[in-house]
Amino acid sequence: MDMSDEHGMSVTDKVLALLGAFSHENPALTLTELSRRTGLSLPTVHRRAAELVAWGALERGPDRRYRVGLRLWEVATLAPRGFPLRDAALPILQDLYDVTKEQHIHLSVRDHLDVVFLERLSAPGAPQADSRVGGRFGAFATGAGLVLLAHAPDDVQEEYLSTPPRRYTSNTVTSPARLRSLLAEVRRDGYASSDRMVGPDVHCVGAPIHGAGGLVVAAISIAFRAGSQSPQTLAPAVRAAARRVSRVLRE
Repeated sequence: MDMSDEHGMSVTDKVLALLGAFSHENPALTLTELSRRTGLSLPTVHRRAAELVAWGALERGPDRRYRVGLRLWEVATLAPRGFPLRDAALPILQDLYDVTKEQHIHLSVRDHLDVVFLERLSAPGAPQADSRVGGRFGAFATGAGLVLLAHAPDDVQEEYLSTPPRRYTSNTVTSPARLRSLLAEVRRDGYASSDRMVGPDVHCVGAPIHGAGGLVVAAISIAFRAGSQSPQTLAPAVRAAARRVSRVLRE
């Protein structure tokens, strides 16, 4: 954004722009960096950042860099699709890990066209994964992603299918017709199997978690080295774990 556009922004827009400047790759920023990343003038950044520090949304360290504050984390824990869902699912995720000992187990939700990771359990020595708690993955080629897209409203599915998906590997399904068929299979079978669609050696199996009214609110998935296990062998355990979380949410 050009600084000349700043005058057309509301105070809320400016505050949200400042908060949105932080990322996993850039967790600590100076005033100058905040100004450059948001397009806001230094005086505006200084004034709004001071207000955010006073409220607790940002913290300023001895190095004069700003970081996300604990007060913002406290507010984030109130998101119903965040920590409450994670707390309900965590013991069951741990049981699933204990039974399967697979490389990565994820709890994920859909936020429009992104998959957001709420929890990840990883085996010792497991390969580094692109997923992190609180992180987003703009792809529905994973096991969890296919589950969440298969149960998304029709307009969300059509929006996703209207733009050619990114091809991660030669196995990534990008044809709208094939994707529609694959999503129908997920709904029919009760689980998704993503065979090397996001990585050359990664196979994922995911299953839906149902909330109130039977709506799919999240997904549990297992990521394992392709060829080391049969997805048909792991699918019953993943589906059983998802059903257990669903029952907890409905209690």
